[in-house]
Amino acid sequence: MALHFLVENSSDAAVGDLVSLTGAEAKHAAVVRRLRVGEAVTVGDGAGVWLTGVAEEVSPSRVEVRVSARSEESAPHPRIVLAQALAKGDRDELAVQAACELGVDEIVPWQASRSVSRWEGPKAVKGRERWSTIVREAAKQAHRAWVPEVSPPATTADLAVRAASQRLLLLDPGASTRLSDLEPDGRDIVLVVGPEGGISDEELTMLSDAGAERVLLGETVLRTSTAGPAAIAVLSVALGRW
Repeated sequence: MALHFLVENSSDAAVGDLVSLTGAEAKHAAVVRRLRVGEAVTVGDGAGVWLTGVAEEVSPSRVEVRVSARSEESAPHPRIVLAQALAKGDRDELAVQAACELGVDEIVPWQASRSVSRWEGPKAVKGRERWSTIVREAAKQAHRAWVPEVSPPATTADLAVRAASQRLLLLDPGASTRLSDLEPDGRDIVLVVGPEGGISDEELTMLSDAGAERVLLGETVLRTSTAGPAAIAVLSVALGRW
C-alpha cells in the first residue's frame, strides 16, 4: 500500500500538478518512512480530497509529488462522535488514537466529575493540541480522507445540549439495552464514555433527562481506553461502513 501524507494546501491540486511536502511532513517522509523517487504515494487535505501520485523529488526539507489522479470523498453521514472522558495516564490518548483509526468523525474531550485528569487554563489548550496531533497521525496511518475534529473540552451540561439534535448513547455497564440491538435513525451519534470511575449518578440523570440513551456493550466491563473504540466498531457495522 502506498504511503499517505497530509498537506492542507493540496485541496486545489489537479492531475499533472506538483504537490509539495515541507517541514515535518517532508522530514518524516524522507527520513522516517524512507520514501524514494519514483515511489507511489497518496496525499490528502484531511477534508475529503484524495490525490494519487509519484514522488519526483525527495529530501528531508522538501518532497515533490506529481499528481496522477484526484478524487473527492463526501463527509460521512451520519457522523460518529466520541465524547471521551479525561483519564489518568495515557488511557484517554489510547482511546483517541484507536477511535480515529476505527473511523470516528469528531472527538470531544469530556471533563467528567470523576475524571482524575483536569484540563484547566493553559492545560486545556495543550491537551486539545496533543489530542489533535494524535488524531492527525492516526488518520495518516489509517489512510483516512477526512481527519476528525477535536472539539474544545466539554462539560456534562455541554453534552446535554447536544441531545437536542444528536443521538447520545451512554456506555453504561448497568444498562439493559445492548448497543448491537439499536437501529440507526439518521441522526449523528455521540458515544459518551466515562473515566475509570465511571459516569456518576448525577451525570447519568442529567444526560438521561436530556434524552440520552443508556446502552450496554456486553457482559464484561471495558477500560475507558477500549470502550469507545469497541463501540465504534459495533456502530460501523450497523451504519454499513464495514
